[in-house]
Amino acid sequence: MAKKWQISKQFTPIRSELTAELIIEDILKDRGIITPAERAAFLAPPDPSSLRAKDVDIDPKALAKAIARIQKAIKNKESVVVYADYDADGITAGAIMWETLWHMGARVMPYIPHRVDEGYGLSEKGIDAVRSQYDPTLIITVDHGITAKEQVKYAKKLGIEVIITDHHVKPDKIPDCQIVHTTLLSGSGVSWFVSKELLAASGNDAGQHERELTALAAVGTIADLLPLTGINRSIVKFGLGVLRKTNRIGFNALITEAGIAKEAIDTYTVSHMLAPRLNAMGRLEHALDALRLLCTKDQVKADLLAQKLGTTNKERQQLTIDTVTHAKELVPKTLKNIIVISHEYYNPGVIGLVAGRLVEEYWRPSIVLAIADGFAKASARSIPGFNIVEAIRSCSDLLVDVGGHPMAAGFTVVAEKIPALTKRLEALAEKEIDEEMLKRVLKIDAEIPFTMASESLWQKIQKLEPFGFGNYEPLFASMGVLVSDVRMIGATRKHLKLKVHMPGSQRVVDAVAFNMAELYGSLQGSDSVNIAYTIDMNEWNGKRNLQLKIKDIAIPQ
Repeated sequence: MAKKWQISKQFTPIRSELTAELIIEDILKDRGIITPAERAAFLAPPDPSSLRAKDVDIDPKALAKAIARIQKAIKNKESVVVYADYDADGITAGAIMWETLWHMGARVMPYIPHRVDEGYGLSEKGIDAVRSQYDPTLIITVDHGITAKEQVKYAKKLGIEVIITDHHVKPDKIPDCQIVHTTLLSGSGVSWFVSKELLAASGNDAGQHERELTALAAVGTIADLLPLTGINRSIVKFGLGVLRKTNRIGFNALITEAGIAKEAIDTYTVSHMLAPRLNAMGRLEHALDALRLLCTKDQVKADLLAQKLGTTNKERQQLTIDTVTHAKELVPKTLKNIIVISHEYYNPGVIGLVAGRLVEEYWRPSIVLAIADGFAKASARSIPGFNIVEAIRSCSDLLVDVGGHPMAAGFTVVAEKIPALTKRLEALAEKEIDEEMLKRVLKIDAEIPFTMASESLWQKIQKLEPFGFGNYEPLFASMGVLVSDVRMIGATRKHLKLKVHMPGSQRVVDAVAFNMAELYGSLQGSDSVNIAYTIDMNEWNGKRNLQLKIKDIAIPQ
């Protein structure tokens, strides 16, 4: 689908004073990093271990009460359960909290609900299960619980106290229990902060243990798409540094299984290779094995679990491909402003991924429902400008439950009400989504002369890492570029390898364009093109050379 380019800054070729430093300075300003203090904090983020409750918007009194209750449970050898979520953020949050309490001598066990059998978050069924298995007097939730008002009440009736640690948006009515909450951190970030403060309050010299917790928090933060600015930038930058040198047996086994060079771990390898393996267990199997992998000290067990996660992830990938293929066959030839697809065949563990793929393919809000036993579980993904959770909530009279965010949501509906729900959502989308919203926008940091796409600029860009949500890798555009060679590459020949240069220049730069093979014929006969790209350094067999990663190509008519 054609993209609309939105260029923030244009640097003209005639500016003789143009340097890599000036380009980076303007990019930072465009991203709201203006003052010298802001610039210094961004380029050299503070050690997250120095953060205090006020820095992360956590109520110090609530934190102190929670810590005191946990210390009491440890001292009295109470049975404690860390009740986690089944995604990568929840799994790492659970590992952080369980490992910290175990390190401090607590009688503690981790628990993660089954996605299909128990559903998301704290539930009466889950509370009954932990009571039957562990008879706890205290449950600590991580990465969920802020909406579990009735479930906390149920636990209290059974004589079980609950401490909630969560980062999701607070509802109007919150549970009546001790709560440690902030929306500034991920679920693993909140768990990490509570653990850090608990260790400090107990006079516990954690040393390497506390540093390893930062690596877990970094993985959860990246996986849950928290903006990589401010506090989260600190956690991820320091956490990735720890991860590259980690002695954690489980991480090392997972890194080896994924085929990653440990010293090269970055936000991309975490989000595209490590986190999907952790997530796959919660989608298709049981997420507790992912937590076991992160916490085990047994090499043989770690290797076996890492292989299991890798195999399950491959199954998840194939299931996602199959489901996307099937779902696309159900998409009407005449597209409406929202896509709603449902089927009994779909596995609820992958419908969120499928909805995301449909958005990418058609650039429309997409909802995918998995029907079973008269009910349908649904996942929704949206496009900028259309608040998907509010749209779904406007149909609450048809739903069993709903929750989520403006760009992603989930809900349950009685299967026979799906046609009525679809009709209402289609009418709402027709009213609220205009033609401009259906144009995919490519936000480009700067248009620069092609001569500036150099190793010098690449070196300056590296200081802006880690890249991710909220701090994207700088994207540039250059106009009137010539293509001197183009080849289709890859096992399925979906990608392009190009050589590009400017008219009259002998400097030729390599470039790669993923999933753009359909442009092969047009590029061979083109006089010049406009390209949008990031700047990369390709390293192979001990050699390295500058390479552009092309995000879009515009061929003048």
